[in-house]
Amino acid sequence: MAAAEAEERIREQSAHRAEMKEKQKFWAGQSNLIVAVRVRPLLKHDKSQKGAVRVLDQKMVVVLDPSKVKDEVDVLRQHRSREKRYAFDHVFDAKDDQTVVYNNTTKFLIQGVLDGFNATVFAYGQTGAGKTYTMIGAPSAPGIMVLTLQDLFQSSRATSKSSGVKYKVTVSFLEVYNENIRDLLSDVEEYLDLREDPIRGPVVTGITEVEVESATEIMDLLDRGNRNRSQHPTAANEVSSRSHAVLQVLVENRERAEGTMAKIKIGKLSLVDLAGSERAADTKNRGARLKEGANINRSLLALGNCINALGEKGNKGAFVPYRDSKLTRLLKDSLGGNCRTVMIANISSSVGSFEETLNTLKYANRAKNIKTTVQRNVLSVDHHISEYVTLIENLRSEINTLKTELRDKKAGSGDAD
Repeated sequence: MAAAEAEERIREQSAHRAEMKEKQKFWAGQSNLIVAVRVRPLLKHDKSQKGAVRVLDQKMVVVLDPSKVKDEVDVLRQHRSREKRYAFDHVFDAKDDQTVVYNNTTKFLIQGVLDGFNATVFAYGQTGAGKTYTMIGAPSAPGIMVLTLQDLFQSSRATSKSSGVKYKVTVSFLEVYNENIRDLLSDVEEYLDLREDPIRGPVVTGITEVEVESATEIMDLLDRGNRNRSQHPTAANEVSSRSHAVLQVLVENRERAEGTMAKIKIGKLSLVDLAGSERAADTKNRGARLKEGANINRSLLALGNCINALGEKGNKGAFVPYRDSKLTRLLKDSLGGNCRTVMIANISSSVGSFEETLNTLKYANRAKNIKTTVQRNVLSVDHHISEYVTLIENLRSEINTLKTELRDKKAGSGDAD
């Protein structure tokens, strides 16, 4: 018995070391893409209350043959099983809470963003699979967006105190609704244009960018933006998101007492809550809801085509159809450019969602082959001679602060003696 327990403990320790090794590779920039799967529990609106998804060792997801789950005899498939198995960086079952998902997917992106690297987290899957819950969460169980922003400000304050750098954080929040971009932080109802900037990449003209100094301010903006977001009930989901929402956080990092040449590191964090793919037969949509569903599927099809093109092994230099949709143009850097990316595929455990679950896992499996190249965004700025006086004053202020700290430490050590 003791030997079995010791063996189990050794196995757990080796698995933990392997997981930490993968995270360190991701942290060092050797691996820039994480693909995870989250299985949601059965809910009351599911057609079938039988589960068809199993999770093995937090790395593999097994989708069982629906005929075997339902105890049906399919004469045409008697000797053929539809069971599928897929392996991913991490698989979360229905019992894993928001903190577990955050710690294993997004937490170690934060320091990179503060150091001037780009990062993106997005949730993908069918309607009602739990994408909005994963990204935004509920008051009692905050999602990835909320937890990321809280940690971002805690880390920036700690780094600012220890290494003498200052951070400027600006936030924008938009939605892609019926292939049109709308600013969720603006009271003006108008659609915005998407432009290509040679330095910053895809940029939305006229978007509201708010400078914030605490996580609470961002939470208020997030709450305000979500109230403006397009959401309507369907037969498949009572609070169905009818648009793709993108929260972008821009972090500028610069020395407090910089010289005549200022080096500004700019990190961009994009947090994306995609609308779910849907079938009109399941959602029973008509009129405006049907048009919304068609546009959602169109943009998700474009996203799937981009993932397919990028995931083709050895397909270097091949055409990737980013311009087929506003969504794929926005996510261009996240999918195949200068970015560390986390993709969370949300699936339902219900046997009634077998086809949709399989499609989601196929896309996620292809996404594992995508390669991104990450580099730090550093902008060098030459100060004009007229600004030298201000620079000298800043340096003098920094020297006085350090002298005061040194004097206080000496006084403290003298009292201790």
